[in-house]
Amino acid sequence: MANANPGELMDSASDGSDDEGSGLGKSSANGSVVANVDRYGFMGGKQYTNPDNEDVHRLPPEILRKREIKWLDMFENWEKWMSKRFKKKYLQLPGDPKSLDEITKDLHRQFPLHEMFSKQGGYGQEDLFLVLKAYTVYNPAEGYCQAHAPIAAVLLMHMPAEQAFWCLVAICEKYLPGYYSPGLEAIQLDGDVLFGLLKKTSPAVYKHLKKQRVEPIMYMTEWFMCVFTRNLPWACVLRIWDMFLCEGVKVMFRIALVLIKMTLSGGDKLAECTSFYETLEKLRNIPMDAFDEETLARESLKLNINERDMEKEHQRQIVKRRKEKEKGSRSNKKNKT
Repeated sequence: MANANPGELMDSASDGSDDEGSGLGKSSANGSVVANVDRYGFMGGKQYTNPDNEDVHRLPPEILRKREIKWLDMFENWEKWMSKRFKKKYLQLPGDPKSLDEITKDLHRQFPLHEMFSKQGGYGQEDLFLVLKAYTVYNPAEGYCQAHAPIAAVLLMHMPAEQAFWCLVAICEKYLPGYYSPGLEAIQLDGDVLFGLLKKTSPAVYKHLKKQRVEPIMYMTEWFMCVFTRNLPWACVLRIWDMFLCEGVKVMFRIALVLIKMTLSGGDKLAECTSFYETLEKLRNIPMDAFDEETLARESLKLNINERDMEKEHQRQIVKRRKEKEKGSRSNKKNKT
């Protein structure tokens, strides 16, 4: 990450060498490999959705087509000046060489087993470069952050580059303000808020994490900064994004609380986590087959917290941080004198 790199945020976003496995295809008569592409465009890897495991009661093709037509109609009425600004201002300016170099190095890491991004120098990677470069020109103070890339890639799976750029701007400015700024103060604050909410929803898990000193920033950074794109089955990711774009950041808190609860609570799960390392590993490596989108959405709505609880905890953490800073400032003055 250009601005900060806590715990190597994108370690899981490797060059794809660890994503080999199911879904890569079958050998044909001449020995070549024929890729099996799932309905989301993935040819394999963690995000691949095996059609044999999907719910047979899918939406009829005619309903899906109606939804497609609705989205296309919305895009046809997109404000033309946005497209012009994207092409004539943000793409024609040179941009910061350091940011452009970092973007180029990260292109092959973004969903290398998706048909859109699998080819080096292909149209998917080219559009991804343009969107990320345009954002660094648009917001030079923030610059490029590795977590921008998977978000931009998801957007490009569903819309042209111009629209993907403006959606990225909206997500960074309206949905996740401050998440990608130097110091990552916003994500650290939300980590503390998440931990406070966990105390209310899963007290036993909260006590366990507190006892083992497993801080939220150690496992939830990638969840929140990448909006879960790298941690869950793709059907779950899309359901979360639907909810996230409709309701905002509170959805991420609910989903995170469910993930923590389902990963660590119940049965002998906590008993298996006898050390800091074992607990952190479980949270960082959630089994991709442990959840489905219906269960995740349903459990998130069953939590005994509401928007008021979230806002109250947010304000409590802001006051707590302010007092800690004031205490630290007084301590520094005493040491100088």
